[in-house]
Amino acid sequence: MFIDYATIQLIAGRGGSGSISFRREKYIPKGGPDGGNGGRGGNIIIIGDSNLRTLQDFRYRKKYIAPNGSPGSSNSKSGKNGDDIIIKIPLGTLIKDNSKNKIIADIINDNQEFVICKGGKGGKGNINYKSSTHQTPRYAQDGMVGGSGTFNFELKLLADVGLVGLPNAGKSTLLSSLSQARPKVADYPFTTIQPHLGIVKYDDFRSFVMADIPGIINGASKGKGLGHQFLKHIERNKILLFLIDSLDKNPQKTFNELKKELKDFNSDLLMKPIILIRTKSDLKLKINQDNWNRIPEYHGEISSVSRFGLSDLILKLSDILD
Repeated sequence: MFIDYATIQLIAGRGGSGSISFRREKYIPKGGPDGGNGGRGGNIIIIGDSNLRTLQDFRYRKKYIAPNGSPGSSNSKSGKNGDDIIIKIPLGTLIKDNSKNKIIADIINDNQEFVICKGGKGGKGNINYKSSTHQTPRYAQDGMVGGSGTFNFELKLLADVGLVGLPNAGKSTLLSSLSQARPKVADYPFTTIQPHLGIVKYDDFRSFVMADIPGIINGASKGKGLGHQFLKHIERNKILLFLIDSLDKNPQKTFNELKKELKDFNSDLLMKPIILIRTKSDLKLKINQDNWNRIPEYHGEISSVSRFGLSDLILKLSDILD
């Protein structure tokens, strides 16, 4: 199941208390203080993992509590630090502090670490308070409370190429033809109700990632259809590949409507490289080619079924990415 949003509560460990202790050794009269420091509370650490594609784990677990540090002991022994909690998340995840409504981290690299909640410091034992004028301190410091809070995790897919188009434009069919991804393909609208990623391989040992974004309809930027839920995934794509099928009688109008929805959602999206292709060329329909050629972004036609034009399309996309 594809989950791209989660709200979780995180509580780092509390530091252990410092020890109040005095030396009690034979032949050492009036032994001084020897209370050790408390251990640090466990941190909660976020790590980016390129093998993950969803925030599904947070659907079942909404709260993480790190262990506390152990208290100090005699003989100047420090307490054990609390174990850290490691939380792995997919690349492209934004982390927002719910109380401040502020983005605090953007995890985009594999193995990228971020300490989201620091464990509390351990308290000082009474050995730290010994002085020439106060040789028998009978107090120690309590451990400090660790960081905590409620955080929103929002996943925006990292892909080189994002597929944009109306429902049934042929996006899922194209992705399944170019990669090992197997999104649902059928002859009715909104067969795709969640994004899919596929790795498109070309040349020797080269590849790029393609994302199939659910169909965009008029008003998507205002939340209609799947709206905001999936438009956000286009924000991180390097290239926007628009697909309009051969059945469309006015491709310029459809293309403008699609771009308008992106602009209304985030005007920066139209600053990305844009390519338009005509899909389903295998239908052998009578096409007014001038309607297509008048669109500057138009690249050509393809058929995902017969694989016509796919090699040229991959070459075009790889050239832009390079």
